[in-house]
Amino acid sequence: MNVLIVEDELHTAKLLKEIIEEDDNFLVVDIVESIVDAVAFLVKYQNSIDLLFFDIHLADGLSFEIFNHVDIYTPIIFCTAYDDYALKAIKNNGIDYILKPFRNNEIHKSLIKYQTLVSKLNPKTPITFSQEKTNYQQHFLCQFQERTIIIKIADIAYFSITNEITYLHTFENKKHTIYKKLEHIEAVTNPEHFFRINRQMLVNRKTIQSYEPYFNRKIALHLSVKTEEKPIVSRLKVSEFKQWLEQ
Repeated sequence: MNVLIVEDELHTAKLLKEIIEEDDNFLVVDIVESIVDAVAFLVKYQNSIDLLFFDIHLADGLSFEIFNHVDIYTPIIFCTAYDDYALKAIKNNGIDYILKPFRNNEIHKSLIKYQTLVSKLNPKTPITFSQEKTNYQQHFLCQFQERTIIIKIADIAYFSITNEITYLHTFENKKHTIYKKLEHIEAVTNPEHFFRINRQMLVNRKTIQSYEPYFNRKIALHLSVKTEEKPIVSRLKVSEFKQWLEQ
């Protein structure tokens, strides 16, 4: 689940990001520091965000001002040093209200609360793939020295992230840098063929040969190509992954 943090204290924002991402089911896709930046981000990308974390006092005003510029329908967890705005927070998509300085367990409880609400409102159903034709991306462009290389989607075994850089790996064990976020790549590749097994890897079904249990209820994949990191399906994705394999 994708999370946006709106927080003007960089240290607090980074700490919050670390705590949130301790749960493999959540990924902080960006941190913005102001009302202006939050509005600009939400106008473009709100459809791809599942949960918001809002500080209330930002450098350019109260975060409630954001609601005057964009319609927000995404749930919000307010995390602030002030206890004067709880009622207003509830009236503005707030599902929780955490006071700073916060503790790790308070953030995790809020995440669990969010997941519980989502599961109640959207009960899980078996994965089905639409029969309608969708124009998924068929080629990716990669730079090699001064040349641009065209890679067919059918030749790609998996995508990965290392040190915040995204790479494309072919079935011939060739590795190319690709200047796209993994979230974007996941959105433009056919979900019948590619699965996001964790925050770092998006894997082609054709490269999966078998899997085995891994610690903490995760599973480890055996692929037909070499990988720099062990391909591990995160615990919260295991059930979905097994359903996907059977489709």
